[in-house]
This record gives sequence, C-alpha cells and structure tokens, in this order.
Amino acid sequence: MDGYASCGKSTLAKDLASALGYRYIDSGAMYRAVTWYLLEHQLATEEGPSLRAALDTIVLDFVAKDGSTVLTINGQEPGLALRSMEVNRMVSPVSALHSVRLAMVERQRAFANRAGLTMDGRDIGTHVFPEAELKIFVQSRPEIRAARRLAELRKAGDTQWTTEEVLANLRERDEMDSNRDFAPLRRAHDAVDLDNSNMSQEEQLAWAMDLALAKGAVRP
Repeated sequence: MDGYASCGKSTLAKDLASALGYRYIDSGAMYRAVTWYLLEHQLATEEGPSLRAALDTIVLDFVAKDGSTVLTINGQEPGLALRSMEVNRMVSPVSALHSVRLAMVERQRAFANRAGLTMDGRDIGTHVFPEAELKIFVQSRPEIRAARRLAELRKAGDTQWTTEEVLANLRERDEMDSNRDFAPLRRAHDAVDLDNSNMSQEEQLAWAMDLALAKGAVRP
C-alpha cells in the first residue's frame, strides 16, 4: 500500500495483516526510526561516509509484543518518539538520501522471505515489490490527514502544534516525497485507488478484504 503521509495506509495495512494472519511491515516506521536514531545521536543527516557508517550499525526488527508488532532499532523501542514533529520535519529529507533508501529497500525485501506479508510506504508497489499481487494507492483529503496527524502528536504528548502547522508540514512532505530523485512517491500503474476520507476503519478494511480475497488470499 502506498500513499501520502497520514492517509491511513498504515492502519489499513496493519488491519488487513491481522485479518489474514499475515506479517505486517511498516516501511515508513523504518525511515522514521533511522531519522530518529540519527537525530538522537547527533549523527550526519546528509550523504557521506559518516551516514553510511551509521547505517551499517543500525539493526531494525519488528517484534511481537502484547498482541501487536513493534519496531525496534538496535534492540530499543522508540515508540511514540517516531511520531514527534521533529521526526516529521526530517523524515522526508532523510528518506530521500540515496544510501538510506538503498539500505531500507534491501531490508524491506529481506522481510519477504515467506508468503503472507502486507507493507505500506511510498514506493512499495513501484520499487520495492513491483510484482506484488495486490497494490492499493490510498488517498484522503488534506484536512482529514492533518487531523489524523494532529491526533497522533497529541497522543504522544506533543500539544504545541496547530492544524495549520501540521497541514503545512504534510504539504512539504508531499512535495519532497513526490519529487525526490530516487524512487519517488508514485501510483503504480496497476494499483487500485482508495479514497478513505469518508470511510471508517472498519469500512476500509472490509473493502480491502474483498480485494485480497479476490486475489487469492485465504482467510485464517
């Protein structure tokens, strides 16, 4: 599943994986984790030997915890820190770095060592898994996306941002993600479009389940 920031693709991918008994990989969280790690340790956030050396030391994994899946980086759980506004501001420029994308795409493909996987991001259907059985391009109205992101920030205890500031950040990220040189955000030619602006979480899952089952997925 691909789409713009805060369009609900992670929620849908996670729900669909749970419903089908598949493994869920949040590729966006991987880029957020790298961004958070670089900022937390005051490491280079531009191309060069220092960045490549840092990437070689980063170990990312998705582990089961309390009935869900959490991302760890070098054994540490960043948790809600990945959704901070500081990470929001830097994740698109960091994600656009060629060495970062190469490292993350290699690791994303390595997760697909067995059947039954859902993954969401910006370039999953176009670059990471162009032969995926089902590709969905998720969209929603900008004001809906801003409200979702603001709710995430408040859940993380960050209450200093306004709707207008969050919306401006999303538009900036959209611009960066769509115009980066390597694997930009694009709709795959064979993707199915989903605008979930007026859909509930349950409605979009039912919609996606119908598609998955039509493609040959089997209910657990």
